[in-house]
This record gives sequence, C-alpha cells and structure tokens, in this order.
Amino acid sequence: MTRIDHAALWVQDLEAARDFYSQWFQGTAGERYHNPRTGLSTYFLVFEGGARLELMHRPDIVGPGGGDRPGWAHLSFRLADEAAVDALAANLGERGVAVVDGPRRTGDGYYELVLLDPEGNRVEVVADWT
Repeated sequence: MTRIDHAALWVQDLEAARDFYSQWFQGTAGERYHNPRTGLSTYFLVFEGGARLELMHRPDIVGPGGGDRPGWAHLSFRLADEAAVDALAANLGERGVAVVDGPRRTGDGYYELVLLDPEGNRVEVVADWT
C-alpha cells in the first residue's frame, strides 16, 4: 500500500507556524530539529489520524507566501461537521486570523472555510463529507 507520509512547508517564522497549526488544528509538535551545518530547522506536527506536516526554515530560503502561483494551492483539514467549521470560523475571526472565504457551500458540494496561516499560505477547512 502506498500512502503519503507527510507534506512539508517552508516558513519564515518556525515557532509562529508551529503555534498556529497546534492551536487551530490540534497538531502535536515534536522536538525542534536543527542542523548547524546547513542552518535548517524543522518541526514535525502529527494530527489526529496520523497525518504529518513538516514545517521547515532556513535563513537563505525567502519568497512570497500564499497567493496563486505554481506549487501547492492549499493545505486542507477536515472537521467533524458543518457546525465545527462554523465554530472555528467564528473563533478565528475573534482572534484576528485572516479568513479569505466562507464558510460556504462550494459548487462541488464541499462545506468549506478558507483562511491564511501566519505566512500567508492558504488553509482550507472542510466539513466531513463521508
């Protein structure tokens, strides 16, 4: 069986990104890894169900975050139901997190919310559709 092991995301502020994904999506962060030779620092976050996200920082990796460009379009999280998506949206708004769109029903039937992480990367949150 083949399955995706993890996704990795370059970030400018490693701790802010770790805190964001831990707070809003209940990711559990492992110990910070640092390679003094290359300057690479990373955190692996593990989410319910075993999905893993690697947050990576290296001082020489710079560039714009978010927006439409070649590469990843968004990272998506699935919550239990529409009420959970609505509750998260309300909480995000109260805390000043940038909500781009939704919650709304998409043309293809998803109930979704789109927000930006601290680096400007798009994060999609959908209600369970199974």
